[in-house]
Amino acid sequence: MVTYLMKRLFAVVPIILFAIFLMFVLVRLSPVDPAEAYLAASNIHPTEELLAEKRQEFGLDRPLVVQYFQTVSDIVRFDFGNSYVTNTPVWQEITTRLPATLQLAFSSILVAVIVSVPLGFLSAVYKNSWLDHFSRLLSYLGASIPQFWLGYVLIFFFAVKLDLFPVEGRGTWQHFVLPSITLSLALIAIYTRLLRASVLEELEQAYVLYGRTRGLKEKGIMVKHVLRISISPMLTGLGMNLGKLLTGTIIVEQVFSWPGFGRFFIEAIFNRDIPVIQSYVVLAACLFIVCNLIVDIIQLYLDPRISREGRAQF
Repeated sequence: MVTYLMKRLFAVVPIILFAIFLMFVLVRLSPVDPAEAYLAASNIHPTEELLAEKRQEFGLDRPLVVQYFQTVSDIVRFDFGNSYVTNTPVWQEITTRLPATLQLAFSSILVAVIVSVPLGFLSAVYKNSWLDHFSRLLSYLGASIPQFWLGYVLIFFFAVKLDLFPVEGRGTWQHFVLPSITLSLALIAIYTRLLRASVLEELEQAYVLYGRTRGLKEKGIMVKHVLRISISPMLTGLGMNLGKLLTGTIIVEQVFSWPGFGRFFIEAIFNRDIPVIQSYVVLAACLFIVCNLIVDIIQLYLDPRISREGRAQF
C-alpha cells in the first residue's frame, strides 16, 4: 500500500511539469504581447523603447529554454509575478480570493452529497417506484438546465419576489443558499445516476445472494457492503468536480457577484492580465491532480477489491 501511494505521488510531478510546459507554450503562442498588455493595463501608451524595456524586465528577450526553467523555478517558490492591473503579487490575490471559492465549492458538494447519496441508493433499491421516477426526473432536469439560467430564476423568485435571500455578495449563511443550490443541482443529477447504476450492478453480484443465504440482515448487506462498494464511481466523479469547483465556479460567481477566484480569472481575461491567467492554469491543473489523488486513496479503503489489486501489483 505504501509503495503504491509513493508511486502515485511521484507520478504527480511529471504531470504538473507538463501542465506548466503546456501553459508556457500557450502563452508564448498567444498573439498578446505581455509587455504591451502590461502597458495597456497601466494606461501607458506603448512605444518601442518602453516595449523593449518591459520585455527585458520580464525576461522575454532570453532563450525560451531559460524562460521555461525560470518559470518553473518561480512557480515552485509560489512566485507568479505581479498582476498587471493591481500591481500586487498574484499569489496574494489568490490567497485573498480563493477562500470564497473554497467555501462555495464545499457547500455545493455537501448539498449534492446529502441529496444524491440517499436518493440514488433508494431509487436503486426500490427500482421503478415513485421515488425512482422522481430521481430520474430530477437527474434529467439537473443535467439539462443551464446554471446561469437557474441562477437567475432563483434570484428572481427567492431574492426579488420573496425577499428571502440576498441577491449578491458573500457574508452570512444566507448568501450561500442560492449559489450552492445552483451549483449542486447539476452535481446531484450526475451523482444520483452514477450511484443508482452502481447499486443496481452490485445487487446482481454473488456476494449479495451469499449474504442473504447466510442470514445476514438486509440493512447490513445494503449499507456495509453494497453502498460501500457502489459509492466508488461517485467518488471518482466527486474528485473531478471538486477540482473544477475549487478552481472557480466561473459562471455562478459572475451571476451572484461572488468575490471568488473564478470571477477574478474572468476579469483577468478581459484585462489581458497574463500573470493571473498563468497562475489560474497552473493552480487548476494542480488542484485537479491533487483532488483525484485524494479520491483514489479514499477508494483504496472503501473498496477492498481495489486494495487487493493494489497490493498484488505493488
